[in-house]
Amino acid sequence: MKINSPKSVGNARLVNGRSNTTIFLAHFVAFLFVVLAASGLRRITLQPDAILQGYLQIVSGLLAFVFAALTLVRFQGTQDRISLILGAGFLLSGAVLTATSVLFFQFFPDTPRLLWAPVAWWLGRMVLALLLVVALLVERFLPRSRHPRREIAGALLTVIALTYMLAVALRGLPPEVSRHPSAFFPHPEQLLPAAIFLTSLIWYRRRLSVEDSEFDRTMYAAAWLNVAAQLSAAQSARLLDAPFVFAQALMVLGYTVALGGVLLDNARLFERVHQLAVSDSLTGLANYRRLLDVLESESERTDRTGRPFSVLLLDLDGLKKINDSYGHLVGSRAICRLAEILRIHCRAVDTAARYGGDEFALVLPESQGDEANRVANRIREVLASDGEEPPLSASIGISIYRGDGERIEKLLSEADQDLYAEKARRGRRVAFPPRRRDSKS
Repeated sequence: MKINSPKSVGNARLVNGRSNTTIFLAHFVAFLFVVLAASGLRRITLQPDAILQGYLQIVSGLLAFVFAALTLVRFQGTQDRISLILGAGFLLSGAVLTATSVLFFQFFPDTPRLLWAPVAWWLGRMVLALLLVVALLVERFLPRSRHPRREIAGALLTVIALTYMLAVALRGLPPEVSRHPSAFFPHPEQLLPAAIFLTSLIWYRRRLSVEDSEFDRTMYAAAWLNVAAQLSAAQSARLLDAPFVFAQALMVLGYTVALGGVLLDNARLFERVHQLAVSDSLTGLANYRRLLDVLESESERTDRTGRPFSVLLLDLDGLKKINDSYGHLVGSRAICRLAEILRIHCRAVDTAARYGGDEFALVLPESQGDEANRVANRIREVLASDGEEPPLSASIGISIYRGDGERIEKLLSEADQDLYAEKARRGRRVAFPPRRRDSKS
């Protein structure tokens, strides 16, 4: 076991400390820039455009709905509770945003109902910030779910109840026009969601050291954008002014980034599921199902083009004796050694598959007998030159498909007959030395 010296550990901590300090300073400068930019926007006289704000709310709501659906799908596949809670939070946030868009579309100068628009906007941000922190907290202590459907229903009911209580308790905040329009933060109420989002940002930074997926990286970026949006909203002196529009734009960008991240993450998860469905769990090569698909595809291409392809069947010699002499772990390692040779020493267009047990198949597109024999001899040479114990060898059978409309089963049967014919010709009897025992044991 390698033991790091105190000096190396100290150097690692020093480098890590410097990195964290650099990251902190970069975030501080970026947030300061956002605050100063939003403060400068207060000098711009912007004609209120409630229709534009209504459409921004609708777009944000739709992005939140799509994100919620994708995260719930991700939760069903991974049982990662952070996906469940964030999905419920974005679902509720999307509902709030869509509902408040109606208030913007009904904007008139003397309409008191617009007072509800900033309240609902602030409420949606509060709920999302709280749920992000709750998601990180739950993920730390209860990372996996055993009852996904029950927890989805429970999360939705909890979110609805929480929203109703917040709406009742905070109905009058914040007002349409700031009580202190000349202050540095005309709307200090917006700093509360900013502080909660900042807490989640710091926590998520720690999570990235363990989980560095597209989902986590983009959620970290979305949390950063939400902090910036709240800092900009705190600079808003009245509804629909320039800082408020800037905050809305940052919020939409945050939803877009989060949605892009979950899309990439789900695509990778589906690709991984597909890979597991067509690959062998021990060797990583194609499994029998994938082998049949490749053979079917190659036979159809040969029927169209007239160019034949070859199939090699390989049988690892003496696997039972390896298991008896060295143990089953060494036997499994022997299978993986042969699989690694097939993976490395074959063309990119070839398909290596585990046919079953200690048997493998190799499909060589557009190859005839001479080339197939060269490949078989190369595999034998690589096995013979492998210095790892125990030494390995394999019997190899070859069959050629020339476009005669033959069935795949007959092609494999011919290769199997050729394999056992080679075993009979060579009369191979592989004997291995007994397993050496450590004198200290």
